[in-house]
Amino acid sequence: MGRLGGQLRVLPGAVVGWDLSAALALAAALDVPSAAAAELLPVIEAMMVAKYNEQMERPDG
Repeated sequence: MGRLGGQLRVLPGAVVGWDLSAALALAAALDVPSAAAAELLPVIEAMMVAKYNEQMERPDG
């Protein structure tokens, strides 16, 4: 999860996303252009959520 690992939104048994306000603030602190962050973060978040929940469903997860 990297730098946003502590900013997860979760429900019992599932990850639903990141706190995108925190993610955008982190991007700004790292000098990532805000337009790029606004475009890319939701796409990356969706992929992270899918993979993380997939991993949690595995018996060895």
